[in-house]
Amino acid sequence: MTSFPSKCIIDTNVPKTANLQIDPINIPDDLVECVQACLNAIDHVVNYGRLVIDCGDEIYNEYNNNLSLSGQKGIGNVFMKWVHDNRWKLKLVDRVNISKNGSSYNEFPEHPGLVKFDLSDRKFVAVANAHSDKPPILQATDSKWWGWRDALAEVGITVCFLCP
Repeated sequence: MTSFPSKCIIDTNVPKTANLQIDPINIPDDLVECVQACLNAIDHVVNYGRLVIDCGDEIYNEYNNNLSLSGQKGIGNVFMKWVHDNRWKLKLVDRVNISKNGSSYNEFPEHPGLVKFDLSDRKFVAVANAHSDKPPILQATDSKWWGWRDALAEVGITVCFLCP
């Protein structure tokens, strides 16, 4: 993906994958382009784009549980710090409400192809679905999303796969 959307939702595996750049010698050959795509996506969002998250910190908390705020190296950790410092500065329209419904969310779309969708990733889809612009979700290395791409598209959710 060479161009990025003006606003998007970033799955946690994007900054986690970007963090691999702290040890470039040990990046597997098949992930070099993927790491670069994740770095580019984060750079774009931080400098030019708009991040879309939820008001209740579901996404923020997942970032915080998987990334570091303590100044550890890595662009993914820099992204975490940026989200921490800027989440309340994001445009109000880009901080959407989602509401838990058992292990899912009321805003998660109903579709037969999404019944077995990963419970821990439903927050990203719920946020996309609840936002008036239905911004795309940037996805890096979770191959399960590939199997759900058609069903997601049928309900108006776009997934941008950074690492084909």
